[in-house]
Amino acid sequence: MDYIQQAYRGLYDLWRYILGVVIVFIAWQLIGMIPLVGGLAVKILGDSSVNMPTDIPQMIDILGSNLFLLLMLLSFVFGLIGVFVTSKTLHKQSITSLTTARKKIDWKRFWFIFILWGIVSSGFVLLDYYMSPDDYQLNFKLEPFLILAVIAILLIPLQTSFEEYFFRGYLMQGFGVIFKNKWLPLLITSVGFGLMHIANPEVDKLGPVIMVYYIGTGLFLGIMTLMDDGLELALGFHAANNLFTALLVTADWTAFQTDSILKDLSDPTEMGLMEIFVPVFVVFPILLFILSKKYNWTNWKDKLFGEVIEPPKEDYKVLD
Repeated sequence: MDYIQQAYRGLYDLWRYILGVVIVFIAWQLIGMIPLVGGLAVKILGDSSVNMPTDIPQMIDILGSNLFLLLMLLSFVFGLIGVFVTSKTLHKQSITSLTTARKKIDWKRFWFIFILWGIVSSGFVLLDYYMSPDDYQLNFKLEPFLILAVIAILLIPLQTSFEEYFFRGYLMQGFGVIFKNKWLPLLITSVGFGLMHIANPEVDKLGPVIMVYYIGTGLFLGIMTLMDDGLELALGFHAANNLFTALLVTADWTAFQTDSILKDLSDPTEMGLMEIFVPVFVVFPILLFILSKKYNWTNWKDKLFGEVIEPPKEDYKVLD
């Protein structure tokens, strides 16, 4: 059984997925936003000079970058809980089968790509700093950075795990058993993942072209998941990408405005197409090639474009 077929280990009626998405959305965007909304309310009610914020930079001005990051990331924690609870109770599916087609979660895969991409992505930042030092400002302050590090290390992997379990896990498997193919779930979840970032400040600054990066990243993570029959690689890559970025570099026009080591002072409107297209069309394919050799990926056509066939009843049982 491949990764999408793991959905057959549970209950996979269409109404369950519709209800499940509603439950996850409520956990993520309604219940999960209570800490952030509450924190803003306390600040506004306690200071008459503070106005109601309308965007992320204003929220950060009111709460401070570390408190805002903490409260914002909590919404994803609630979302992740929503995915797990929905999978377990509504679909009677184990977390393992939501994660991988293997008998158990392969954490070696997670740590391999986490370390690999952590080194590579950090190297890109340091190389750019070396080549264009005037575009950066040393932003390091010990106490705020240590607080940031604790928040980031504890919560950013949960934030990225929510996005992976929801898009590449729950929705990918759900669309797979609904449409009975693999390419449409890959496309839908990748576009959905990209659109989830449409409200980020980066989109306002860089324009719609940045969606190429977000949707392309979604495709890259989805291809990894389908080819490797599991979320482990996608979980590791996404966690490393967000965590190392949050700790290393920040900018006034990004969603993650943190007390990081460096601050990017460059004009985002001058960002060339290279910074958007090279990761999607050069770096990600190279990573897929490396991973395909390491994990012996074969039969790409069937893995990415094949049918999703319901296995014989004896091959899948509803798990406790």
